[in-house]
Amino acid sequence: MAGRNRKIPDHIMKIFDKYAAKNVRILNKKDATAMLKAEFGLDDTEADVMFKTFDKDMNGKLSIWEFQMFCTCMGEHAQEIVAKFKDLDKDGSGQLDAKEARAGLQEIKTATDRNLTEKEIDFFIQTTAGGEDGQIDLGQFTNLLYRLKLYQAPPPK
Repeated sequence: MAGRNRKIPDHIMKIFDKYAAKNVRILNKKDATAMLKAEFGLDDTEADVMFKTFDKDMNGKLSIWEFQMFCTCMGEHAQEIVAKFKDLDKDGSGQLDAKEARAGLQEIKTATDRNLTEKEIDFFIQTTAGGEDGQIDLGQFTNLLYRLKLYQAPPPK
């Protein structure tokens, strides 16, 4: 493994290893969603959306690398991100339409403590909304906040 700079931070390994069997660095969907619920306080639906969002190769499993991506994007801010999403989801549909997303993005400040411009908001809605319905789910919202650098992963310990 010498020469590889892809070391998983210890705090991420510690969480993942609680759910992984015999040092295997892959979790099936059931174990992965159980981990997301227990460790990050997500409910069944939220854990399912996060699993689908971060199962990048869509193999029905969550690898340690995919979990690291989840931790980088959401990590210890999971409850804060979910609460913000639910607050913006005025109709309770579990998705943000363009109007809900726009209202939310207008009140969010960037990491440099400024509001987004209308042009930036349009860009983020267009590039984030998934599918033909133009809706943004919790996973896409999490990725959007990460792209805006609103939530930073904790520094390695």
